[in-house]
Amino acid sequence: MNMAPVLAAGVAKREAWSWALFDFANSGYTTVVITAVFNAYFVAVVAGNQPWATLAWTSALAVSHLTLILAGPLLGAWADARAAKKRLLAFSTVGCVMATAGLSLAGPGDIMLAVLFLVLSNACFGAGENLIAAFLPELANEHGAGRLSGWGWGLGYLGGILSLGLCLIYLDNAVARGMQTAEAVPGTMLITAALFALASLPTFIWLKERARPQSGGAQPLAAAWRRLSHTLQHAKAFPDLRRFLVCLAFSQAGVAAVISLAAIYAQQAMGFSTRETLLLILVVNVTAALGAAAFGHVQDRIGHVPAIAATLVAWLAMVGLAWYAEGRPLFWVAANLAGLCLGSSQASGRAFVAALTPPSRQGEFFGLWGLANRLAAIAGPLSYGLATWLSGGNHRLAILTTGAYFAVGLLLLSGIDAERGRQAAARRHPDAP
Repeated sequence: MNMAPVLAAGVAKREAWSWALFDFANSGYTTVVITAVFNAYFVAVVAGNQPWATLAWTSALAVSHLTLILAGPLLGAWADARAAKKRLLAFSTVGCVMATAGLSLAGPGDIMLAVLFLVLSNACFGAGENLIAAFLPELANEHGAGRLSGWGWGLGYLGGILSLGLCLIYLDNAVARGMQTAEAVPGTMLITAALFALASLPTFIWLKERARPQSGGAQPLAAAWRRLSHTLQHAKAFPDLRRFLVCLAFSQAGVAAVISLAAIYAQQAMGFSTRETLLLILVVNVTAALGAAAFGHVQDRIGHVPAIAATLVAWLAMVGLAWYAEGRPLFWVAANLAGLCLGSSQASGRAFVAALTPPSRQGEFFGLWGLANRLAAIAGPLSYGLATWLSGGNHRLAILTTGAYFAVGLLLLSGIDAERGRQAAARRHPDAP
């Protein structure tokens, strides 16, 4: 693929690829830990299929996201003030890799140990996700953010496929040697951690920190807080960005529920085995990669708002299919539609925020983007967990709760003017009083 038409002046193709490769590196964590393997292992083995097991899983995720809600925007503002996006990205990557490896220590009944490393790993992952996204406005030109973001997400799903494929091979070999599948799952955490560490190296070798420190003094956190406070106080200057962040908080709540509970739904509601679930998620990652890569071109051609609206309508169709499905063929259709929606919605949301972001505040505004995503990641899975607990384990009823989030997101999206939002971002000088 030709990157030249989408890159900003002075950005080499190698650097753009190194940025996109971080999506390849970190997607193994979400695919194996959050979506396909450890979530189902936590419910069935660590928590012993107790009635509160799904709620315990979603509550642990909620704690990790609450941590990011409190720290994410401040970290982004600090990164802008000190030109430290790449430095903080390195710290978050090491933290996620180490905590993911720590999950391999969790066995039956080790709930507190599993929760501890889950909270640490997911909080570090989220911080890194915010920071790597903040480089996008520096790398892509005005008309190429959608495509570059889509390529990154596409590579991310390929990374998820590789991680899941290696874990599937490992599990098959372990079973062939006489181990139970549940006994072999901890080893997949070590595989995931190692691949994340290795695949992220090109990012730290070639990605440049173009920002310059914007405030001095001996109290960088205080300066970061002042910058963030300024942004929040003048939020009225960015009405479209503000509305879109609220839209994201709702729509991504549904996406977060699908990501964190897909394997649990497949096993608990549809009767899939661990191996069948891994194969399902593997195929879904292929469709998600196609959706992310292709939808960036669609978004740049038809515009941000129409593209995101189409994705939300498709999400509503997916929820209906998953709820209605009694047999596996229709559920496979719903799952692959979810994959297409997943790739397109994640890439399109990041690109739209890039278009609405004022100059020199990428870390800060992508911290707010992360704030919306973290709120979503608390609300979506937690409401699903509460629904299963209150309904006595009715996962079909719980999946309907996700549809409400997509419907509200579509309603909020209808009031957003992309061009007005882009002009508002261009008018705001980075050091405006």
